[in-house]
Parts: sequence; C-alpha cells; structure tokens
Amino acid sequence: MAGRTRHRNPVTQSAGHRMSDARLLCVFGTGSDVGKSWITAGLCRLFADAGVSVAPYKAQNMSNNAGVTPAGLEMGRAQIVQAHACRLVPHVDMNPLLLKPNTDTGAQVIALGRVLGSMSARDYFRGGQAADERRALVHDALDRLRAKYPLIIAEGAGSCAEVNLRQRDLVNMPIAHHGDGAVLIVADIHKGGVFAQCVGTLACMPPADRARVKGFIINRFRGDASLFEDGRAWIEAETGIPVLGVVPWSTHIQIELEDGLSPDTIVDGPAPADPTRFHVAVLRLPHISNFTDFDALERHGVQIHYVTRLRALAPYDLVVLPGSKNTRGDLTWLRAQGWDRQLKARAQNGGAILGICGGYQMLGRRIADPFGVEGTPGDTPGLGLLPVETVMAREKTTRQVQGRLGDTPVTGYEIHVGETTLEGDPLLWLHTPDGQPHPDGARQGLTFGTYLHGLFDAPGVVASLLGPIRPELEWPTVPSHATWRDAQLSRLAAHLRAHLDLEVLAKITGMAT
Repeated sequence: MAGRTRHRNPVTQSAGHRMSDARLLCVFGTGSDVGKSWITAGLCRLFADAGVSVAPYKAQNMSNNAGVTPAGLEMGRAQIVQAHACRLVPHVDMNPLLLKPNTDTGAQVIALGRVLGSMSARDYFRGGQAADERRALVHDALDRLRAKYPLIIAEGAGSCAEVNLRQRDLVNMPIAHHGDGAVLIVADIHKGGVFAQCVGTLACMPPADRARVKGFIINRFRGDASLFEDGRAWIEAETGIPVLGVVPWSTHIQIELEDGLSPDTIVDGPAPADPTRFHVAVLRLPHISNFTDFDALERHGVQIHYVTRLRALAPYDLVVLPGSKNTRGDLTWLRAQGWDRQLKARAQNGGAILGICGGYQMLGRRIADPFGVEGTPGDTPGLGLLPVETVMAREKTTRQVQGRLGDTPVTGYEIHVGETTLEGDPLLWLHTPDGQPHPDGARQGLTFGTYLHGLFDAPGVVASLLGPIRPELEWPTVPSHATWRDAQLSRLAAHLRAHLDLEVLAKITGMAT
C-alpha cells in the first residue's frame, strides 16, 4: 500500500448539518462473535425508524463474506446489511478496508472496494508509511460519512481491549477517539463469564478509553431475565457504567452473518433421514466464502449440512462446492480428504452437484494461475466434471448482475478472480451493468456451475433449479430476498426496542429513539 495517496472523495452535506455536529455511537465487544454486527444492524434500523438519518461504519473488516455495491465495488456483507437497515444504498465508505483471508497467515487487502493485493499478517501490521496511509484512509471515510449523516453507528472488531494490538488498532478505540464517539460494549452471556468480560475489558483499557464507555449490552440471554437483576446491579456498581439492557437469544430473527457460520450450525452431523425434505451437503472448505448464498435455501425448507470429514453422499439430494478465497489450495485439500473420488462417483451415478464461484472453477478441467494471484504460480487439474477451464487474472470481477435461468429471472452479484471458458451451453444468461448479455456457468447432466452469488434469492429460482431433482416435492412461495431481509431487520429493531433502555440510549446519542 506504500505510495498510495489519501482518498478525499467529496460528499453532499445535508442541509444544516456539519461534520462537527455528527454523533458517533460505537458498538464494541468484549471479544469476537459476541453479536456486535447483530446489535449494530438492529440499532441502525431502530434509529432509522425514529426518523434519524443514520449510517453504519466499520473501519476494517476481516471476512470472506463480501458483497458488491451498485457501483461495482466490494465491501463486507455485514455493512451491506447494516446499510439496508438504515434504508441506504451501500457505499464503500461504510467499510473502507476489507481483509479476505486466503491463507492461515495472509489475506487479500481491499481498500475502498478495490483490490490492493495480498499481504502476510506480519507485513500488514508492520507499521510505517503504509500503516499511516491505512489509518488516514479509514479516518477520511468516517469523516465523509460524518459530513453527510448526523449519526454514525460504528461496529468494532474482536475485543476492544486487546493490549498487544492497541498501537495497530484501526477499528476500535482509535476510531472512537477520532470521531469523539460514545462506546457501548456488547458482552455475550451465552459464552459464560459475563462479569469477567465486562470488568476485565475495562481493566485492560487506559483511562482515556474507559472514559468513552457509556454502557454495556448483555447479549444472548436465555431464560428469565429477572433472575439476572442482581448481576446487572453488580456490574453497574462495580464499573459505574449502566447496563442498557439484557437482550434475549432469538431464533425467530435471521440476520446474515458477518464472517462465520451461525453458532447453531452443525458441522459433520448425522446423515439426513427425513424423506419429506430436500437435503443439501455443503463442503466446508478451509477458505469458504459467501456462505450466505444458502440462506434462501433454508427459507424454502431445505435442510443444509456442512461437512468436512469424508462420508457417503447418497443421502443428499444436492452436494454444493461453495465459493473459496483460495480455490487451488482448497482443491488440494479436497483431494487430500478423498472428496474428489466421492464427487466423481456421484456424478457418474446421476447425483446432483452444484459449484458456485470457486466451487464452479474446481468442477472444471483446469485452473491456471500464471501470475500467482492466489499463491505460487502454476496449474492445478480440476475435477473434470464440467467442460470449462479457468485462468486466474490480475483484475477481479465485481459487479451486480441480473439475467435468466431458462424462463426464470435471476439477480445476484459476481466476485471472482479468473476468466472461465466453456465448451457447450451456459447455465445462465446474465446482463452486466452495460446492458450486454453474457453467458455464465455450465451444466452437464445434473452437475451445475455458476459464478452468480445470491442465485437462490430471486423468487422461483429454487423450484426451477432444484425442482427437477425431486419432482415429488412442492416448493413454498417465499418473498424476495429484499422483502425478507427488511422484515428481519424490522423484527430485530423491535427486539432491541423491547429490551434496551431507550431513554439512556437517547441521552448517550442525543438522538430520538
């Protein structure tokens, strides 16, 4: 990143609003996976419902679950969801830095929606001019949002009190200080040790950081919340900081996750046995990406199992090779586990297989990486189940598209490195933003492949693609993905509204709730 200039894209300032008047509310956590993204999305919708012009922000996101803005730029999926919670069009200023892990010690770095390259963690966190430029980049993005919106809700990352990372932190307390923000700390009572989470997090902070903490949110509570009143009183007495609420665990609200499978997801569980349901096995690749592609299947009543250990595939109606951030590396892993033999046998016996993005590339005859985009340059033989070949390119394709699967309209987005050539007929015909049709994907028997993420989100696609596999099943009519997502966000806002102290929240932000 050395040598790149600072980005100062102008924004339109709301009438009567100055950046200095903007409020910054920071939703930080006692650790990873405590529900920061979930709480942030709910607060975004809660304030939007109250008539506040609010926008989300996360300076740096580490996730392989990404999406594409209407401008064709890449950003973290969690901030896309939070933008929709605010009823806004997603913009890369809401997530100026995105790290997409492609090895155990490295990641692809995306700045303001565009790929800068891959870096090791050691190099990325080394400091120096490049680190200064990254800090300036995320501050500038926040300042542009503050110039446009009266309230910014900034999500943190991991724990906000990692003492060994304090000088290199771009996401937590340095952002709060830069934007003069008030901090809410989310603790996960389901993990256990919630009192140590709260008190220990404060104990690890310097005084200037602690002074910004205005409240705790106890998340994922199960049972009778009245039984926690003495615990709530203890936290407030011990810290002098109010507990804004005890938020119950909810199974009826489904919000797309940021960077990992749901805590309730079972990996390598028992084989399915219910003949009345459609069963899908998703291979849990080491560098799986965009697992939210399958959310719509679950809404259709499909039972999804994530599998890593070799097992019989006959009980499943469909086997999916999902997206990957390290396609050749994950293909090598797949072979080492013996999945290649299982998949080839399944295809020969007429079993259905679907590859999406990196999984689509794996199903082809060859994946060539002459420039070392994903690692060491070279060629890797594919599984040979589709008549396609892929060559990795230096430039990444990121765009929203729409098109048709036969007579069924489809919508979605592409995020891939590589150009794939096909012998035969494509699976889909898509229209890019320039209006030109182009073929996508391939099909051979019941083996399918596509680059299209979000394939199942459009109404009718599930029945059209999966219906012929199990023609005796009836598929429910479900709302569009956008309608479903909006309803979930409204449910989440109502959930928080019922369990948070709105008066204290209004006092902290100076905004109506």
